[in-house]
Amino acid sequence: MQKGSAPKDKPAHLRLSEDQTTELADMFRLMSDPSRLRIILACLDTSTSVGDMAAALGLSPSLVSHHLRLLRAGRLIQAERRGNRVFYLITDEHIRRVLSDMVDHVAEESEGDLEA
Repeated sequence: MQKGSAPKDKPAHLRLSEDQTTELADMFRLMSDPSRLRIILACLDTSTSVGDMAAALGLSPSLVSHHLRLLRAGRLIQAERRGNRVFYLITDEHIRRVLSDMVDHVAEESEGDLEA
């Protein structure tokens, strides 16, 4: 086994070092801002440019760019240059699954409330 790797049979709280726990907390902190979360979700299924995101979300391009800088630094979103434009996408499958599952969970609760 490689140094720093943790076997998957250990409980989750024992698989992370203190630094990794801090990194995970930082990721959740980044996702806790509603504007940043909307930006992340806009990049979940398709690559999107700053201008398109700003227009779709009703935010200024400079605010979207600011949030994207933070999200890229937190390794939540990746950028891809195409010509003179930059497109953003979530390429990490772990992050995609977590966000998709949480969206499904929240949508389920809302549907359940309507049926009650």
